[in-house]
Parts: sequence; C-alpha cells; structure tokens
Amino acid sequence: MSERDACVRAPRTLYRKIVDAHTVKAVDEATVLLYCDVHFANEYTSPQAFAGLVERGLPVAVPDAHLCVVDHIIPTKDEMPRRILDAASLKQAETLEANCRRFGIDAFYGANDPDQGIEHVVMAEQGLVRPGMVVICGDSHTTTHGALGALGFGVGTSEIEHILATQTLVYRLAKTMRIRIGGELPKEATAKDLVLSLLAKISARGALGAVVEYEGEAVDALSIEGRMTLCNLTVEAGARGAIIAPDEKTIDWVLAHAPELTGGEREAAVRFWRTLHADPDAHYDRTVDFDASDVRPSATWGTSPDQTIALDEPIPSPASFADAVDRTAAERALAYQGLEPGKKLADYPIDFVFIGSCTNARLGDLKNAAAVLEGRHLAPGVRGMVVPGSMRVRREAEALGLDRIFKDAGFEWRKSGCSLCLAMNDDVLGAYERCASTTNRNFEGRQGRGARTHLVSPETAAASGVLGHLAPVSALEGAQQ
Repeated sequence: MSERDACVRAPRTLYRKIVDAHTVKAVDEATVLLYCDVHFANEYTSPQAFAGLVERGLPVAVPDAHLCVVDHIIPTKDEMPRRILDAASLKQAETLEANCRRFGIDAFYGANDPDQGIEHVVMAEQGLVRPGMVVICGDSHTTTHGALGALGFGVGTSEIEHILATQTLVYRLAKTMRIRIGGELPKEATAKDLVLSLLAKISARGALGAVVEYEGEAVDALSIEGRMTLCNLTVEAGARGAIIAPDEKTIDWVLAHAPELTGGEREAAVRFWRTLHADPDAHYDRTVDFDASDVRPSATWGTSPDQTIALDEPIPSPASFADAVDRTAAERALAYQGLEPGKKLADYPIDFVFIGSCTNARLGDLKNAAAVLEGRHLAPGVRGMVVPGSMRVRREAEALGLDRIFKDAGFEWRKSGCSLCLAMNDDVLGAYERCASTTNRNFEGRQGRGARTHLVSPETAAASGVLGHLAPVSALEGAQQ
C-alpha cells in the first residue's frame, strides 16, 4: 500500500474528503493542485484576472463552470431601468460583461437581469452549489456555501486567473477545526446571535488558517438560511472555510433549487451526498465546544465582529481585557463608535436600519424582519432600507406582501445588491450616523467615512428601528406604537 493510499484510508474529516476527491496532483506535503467545480466572479475582483488571460492569449478552460454578476458597485434605487451613473462603476460593469462575451461565459447577470443579485445568494438559489463541491470566488464570504456541504472559500486575483485558465487552483492545505454547538437556542435568539456570540468567545483569530466543521444539535436545528449565516460569518474568525455536513434538510433544499436533477442522476447525487460526513475517529487540530442555550439577542459594540455583547449587558471597559492587543483595540473601537464603558447600547439612539447583505437578505430573513414590523413604524428620525439578496428574493417577497409591510413601516424597498454592506455604491452613511445593520462587517468606515455600524439579526434590526435604539424584539412588548 502506498503512503497516499494509507492516508486516504485513515479516518478523515469532511474537509479532507472533499479535498482528496478534488486533488489533481499533490505538489508537496502541504500543497495540492485542486480542481474547482464552480467559480463565480463579480465586477470588482475579476478584471485583472481576465486581463491576464488576454495578455497571455489564453481561453477560459471551462466557460460553463463560471458565473459572473454585478453586485458590489450596483445602485439599489427602485427604478426601471436600473442605471449605473458613476463612470468608474459603469466601466467595471461593462468590462465584466465584455469579458463574459469574449470568453464564452453565458452566465452573466447585469444591472437589469431578472436574476441579478448578490453573488453568494444567486449561486445557491439557482442550484449551482451542491454538497461535496469546491466553490471559489474572489470574495471572502464564499464560506457561506459550506452550509450546503460544499467547500467554499475566497481567493485573490492571481488565483482567479489560474482558475479561469485551468479550472484548478494551487491550494495550500488548511488546518482542521471542529466546533460542536450543543444545546438549544432560546426562543428569541437567532442564527446571527449564535455566530456573533461564538465570535465573541473564540475571537477574530479563533479559527485562523483553519477550515471549520460545525456539528451538534443546535446546528442541526438551524434552517438552511440560518446555516448560511453561520458559515458566512465564520470567516470573521480568520477561517479559510466552514462546512456543515449535509443532512436531509440540506438535500431537500438543494433538490428544490436544482429541478434539472432528475432520474438516475438525481438518485446518484443523493446517494453521494449522504456519504459526506466526517469519519467517527477523524482527527482535528482543534475542537471547540459551545452551548447555544446561553445565547441571547446580541449586537456588536466595536469595530470587529467579535466585539459583541448581549443586548442586556453593559458596554465593556478596555481594562477588562487581559490581552494588551485586545485592550488597545477596545479603546480605539469605543472612541470610534462614540460609546462609554458601563452604559448599555440602548442608551444610544440609532439613525439608520439596514436589512440586507449576503449574510441576512434571503427570503427567510425578510420574513422574520417583516413579522416584527407588521403594524409598527420606524421611530421618528430613523431611516430604514431593505435590500433583498437577489431579484428573485425580491419577487418572492413581493408575492407574499412583505414589500408592503416594509413600506408601511417607513422603510425604503430597494433592488438587490451589496448596498450598504460595504458602501462601494450609492448607498453610503454619513459621518457619525449609527446603524443597526444585518451585515457581516463593522470595520471603521465600512458603511461610510465615520459611520458607526452595529451588527445585529434581522429581528433585532427591525425592533431597534421601531424603538429608535438597539433592542431585542421582546423590548417591543408594552412599548408605545
């Protein structure tokens, strides 16, 4: 038996099973040439990669394995047709479309395509991500697709060029990490609260360089959309990937979004998907246990997603952090956010509520926010914006009347795009505006120069908008409407 055969037959993590199945060639002990099933690109991170192919006179090896979408720079204003007025942004969108035509990539979704949306939402809803796949994108939140049992991760421009030309990637193997989430989420806690609380426990460096495999009854209980939120934000702990082994819930979701899978092909796919789990004795470099029953509605207080507290907790003092780096980061974050230790986040009025992004803009997220807002209205002086994750999500929401609930509550109902998640478009907050946001990053200037971002769940965002300050849904009980 060869050394490689012995390795393959040893108990393996799900991560290693997927990597082994996609390894074209072992480069060395730590590096493989990895086959990539599907790659999707946006207008922001792909131009130089396509330009590299042009310079070298190379074609795209497998045009059908790529999807390209305009999402980062696109305006979300509710108008028809949608127009990109910024000259630089328009150039990026036109360049992506031209590259797709030049290289025979048919799957292009521009400003007015009925299936346009945020790349991570579009890929999954069209059934293009399936268990056991390797999914690549020039965006760090590609980890989202681990919710479907795929290995998804972000790459750089030079790596995109290599994938376009060869459908492979020179890939350095990651560390392995298992996070077991036991217990049951309390009634008011959500998947977003769960992952924010987890980040607070393990820190922004807690999964550095690792692919995380999630397991446990609390993970099993999450909806697929909740699992997407969990995997999406895992990159904020420094992870290189996040995977949840597919179960019957996953299989049903994927089949519902991939109706073209029929007959023998469907049966073979399902049989294979059911094999995708870690071996019982698989070794992990690190294991973390987390109790979901302790999770409460939460929000970030600082400028990193792990700077999170439950909404009933006081804002921490920098002196409470034993690590000098964490202490300095807390001092800077509090100064930027304009917060005082010991106070509650509810003591500070908010100016804006944003419901959107690849983290929390799917249909289930919008349903949850609308359920809180029905019959209620934004507090005086608070502006709200809802940006569906895709135009398909927007149509589904409108068919359910969710758009009317949001509008009646005083929110702007927008078209799909990355929008205020990163403010590379027309949607930008002003300096010192405080926002309850369902996005994934609260870095300095992320939503606009000087803007103050608090990451929350869709439910908390809705309740906070009604009350005018950060608060859980339960705070609405007895409040004046």
